Amino acid sequence: MTNKTPVITCRAAIAWTTNAPLTIEKVEVDPPKAGEVRIKIISSGICDTNKHILEGKDKVPFPAIWGHEGAGTVESIGEGVTILMFPLPECRECSSCLHPKSNFCLKERLVSISLTFFHPIYGTSRFTCRGRKIYHLYGTSTFTEYTVVHEIAVGKIDDDAPMDTVCILSCEVPTGFGAVFNIAKVRMFTPGSTCVVFGLGGIGSAVVMACKASGASRIIGVDIKEEKFPRARTLGVTDCLNPQKLKKPVQEVVVEMTGKGADFAFEAIGLIDTMVATLESCHPSYGVGVIIGLAPTNSQLIFDPMLLLSGRTLKGGALGSESCIPKMVTDYLQKKINLDPLITHTLPFESINKAFELLQGGYW
Repeated sequence: MTNKTPVITCRAAIAWTTNAPLTIEKVEVDPPKAGEVRIKIISSGICDTNKHILEGKDKVPFPAIWGHEGAGTVESIGEGVTILMFPLPECRECSSCLHPKSNFCLKERLVSISLTFFHPIYGTSRFTCRGRKIYHLYGTSTFTEYTVVHEIAVGKIDDDAPMDTVCILSCEVPTGFGAVFNIAKVRMFTPGSTCVVFGLGGIGSAVVMACKASGASRIIGVDIKEEKFPRARTLGVTDCLNPQKLKKPVQEVVVEMTGKGADFAFEAIGLIDTMVATLESCHPSYGVGVIIGLAPTNSQLIFDPMLLLSGRTLKGGALGSESCIPKMVTDYLQKKINLDPLITHTLPFESINKAFELLQGGYW
């Protein structure tokens, strides 16, 4: 990459503060430096994580360009190469990357989620707006027409992949599928397992689909927004529970429904109360609880340790704990997995605040 690569001026949706609409502004995007690529974003998903940040639950600095589910093409080098962006890049050198059961890169990830929230490698921003540097999010920032990321934070995918669909493979789907297949390992047990899923949004719905594909005979879906129930049932949920309409804690209801507790329980909301409920919903001897929701900043998870001494297991994982994203794109194109039910709305970039309204209103 030469220094002659120009600065690009484009549109980006900037968050200036919490609990306020994003504003579409003109930003300058610097040329990529050594080890970086500049990406033209074609499509981006909206993850619940961004909603949590907007609501002030997860603390990040402002102003910032959010978004981490992006699909696009490499602009500055290798023009026309179709890629997906990874909010969890892998250096392929540290102890986590080299371990077959982990993808939580120690070299890159610990920097990219640090409080600077600038570029994950160099600690500086590649965005400027109104003379101010704009923060990145997770080293990606996809709510923009162009972004700059490190070379290990992108992956080549099939050229004919529809980017307005496969963009959710950057986070939502591998997080949900990986929680079932790689972390809980539902397929390793006898088909006919009972699963409970707390939160029926995008990631929770991906969990439901994976549980069904794993042969679960009963999938209990838990959410306070009942408008999600019809879609959840089409994806594989057999029983729907609204905790606000129960006469006792939802975990007690789950235990009663299943006899002694679920074989597997998944938390896809990001609340301490539902994390504890997830663990308490598990069978006391062999139940496995998996936390994949992002809790509010500085939260502390407190529960009775006797819940674990009896044999329950509590796990967590980011993006499914194993690298699988490019392969999942190929699987989608080969009709081995179906992502289409997970796409509820497709909106133009100018309507990004409408997308957040739909997300906050429980439409997904």
